[in-house]
Amino acid sequence: MLDFINFRIIDFIDIFLVAALLYYFYKLIRGTVAINIFLGIAILYLIWLLTKALEMNLLSELLGKFLGLGVLALIIVFQQEIRRFLLMIGSTKFSPTDSFMQKLGFKQETQAYTYIEDIVGVTVDFGKTKTGALIVIKRNSNLDFLKSSADLMSIHLNKPILKSIFFKNSPLHDGAIIVENGKITATRVVIPISGEIQLPSSYGLRHRAAVSITQNTDALALVVSEETGKISYLKNAKFIPFKTFDELIHMIKYDLS
Repeated sequence: MLDFINFRIIDFIDIFLVAALLYYFYKLIRGTVAINIFLGIAILYLIWLLTKALEMNLLSELLGKFLGLGVLALIIVFQQEIRRFLLMIGSTKFSPTDSFMQKLGFKQETQAYTYIEDIVGVTVDFGKTKTGALIVIKRNSNLDFLKSSADLMSIHLNKPILKSIFFKNSPLHDGAIIVENGKITATRVVIPISGEIQLPSSYGLRHRAAVSITQNTDALALVVSEETGKISYLKNAKFIPFKTFDELIHMIKYDLS
């Protein structure tokens, strides 16, 4: 009881920061196989604490050694999640309009992201005509490394502009485009494809490029297949399913916020 009475502000900050880190890590691995591994490790850790409290020395020593040696295995298992977490930390801007709390998800951005309706609407039209397209939407990670061989732009996004860029006879339709805060900032973007990407043969270079850029940054990607007209939404190197285009718009806006 005396220890609780002596609870300091620094103790509160310590608990809050640990809770924030665990919450954001959970957001990164939610919906993936890694969440089951994370829960298993958490349960094992709680059992280890219980064995220590009950002075079950042999079992406590065994579990302690296992958890100690498992650090390296955890880094290997969670390498994608750790990379995305470090990307979030490295790209955080400490300012009133772009705060660390927003990055952690405790505070939602008030921006409407109305341009997302135009993007999704155009991809629907592209799907009907089987016009291939790859649209990369910037979040926090810096994408300037992709622009060295691209055509730099600063165009307010709208449907006619998107249709003219991806028109089959347009000189700009090859490669991807980058969208930042409602503006098209680059066209004819060549995205390096990671060698470890494994996709079915039915997926083309656009899908592989989308997986690669969403694996190495926190950007979002929309792909329209030139063969089938199917629209794919990718985040964190994963294909995110959606039932309706209204749902897709809501998902993208939520992910941007």
